[in-house]
Amino acid sequence: MRKLLLIFAIALFGLNYAQKAPAILKKGFSKEALSQKLEDEEGKTITIQQILDQHKGKVLVIDFWAGWCRDCLQALPKAEELEKNNPNVDFVFLSLERSKEGFEKSLVRFNMKDKDNYWFASGWKNDFNNYIDLNWIPRYMVIDQKSAIAKYYAISPEDPEIQKTIDSLLQ
Repeated sequence: MRKLLLIFAIALFGLNYAQKAPAILKKGFSKEALSQKLEDEEGKTITIQQILDQHKGKVLVIDFWAGWCRDCLQALPKAEELEKNNPNVDFVFLSLERSKEGFEKSLVRFNMKDKDNYWFASGWKNDFNNYIDLNWIPRYMVIDQKSAIAKYYAISPEDPEIQKTIDSLLQ
């Protein structure tokens, strides 16, 4: 029984630690972070800077997710609702799948093919994810019309600060 309680306590502490917001909430990106390469659905390489440039002038929500992530899949209906309720906002989905095949399968399985999707072929640990202190998924960021970070850290699409941030940027 003691072993079971100890395992439970460690697991609970680990989960709380993983979801802890970073101490510093950044407002911009480093040069290295912006240079991070991803792949699109066709396998073409694109950088974070190029993605931001495509959405400059618009409010952008970045959704970090993976098809193997139970929390991501549970959040998906609310993320879709957030997207539907904000037609003047762009949404980009950054996948942390473990393989290109996993990325492609998840896009089909979870009806994501019609969205703006990219995959970190370099894996979880890379210049962009390290810079933004990515320690858990799902994770959401709101980027303003000038490509600055307006909302740095949210772990749920239901976080009221996401909508509040979007609303303030659209005024």
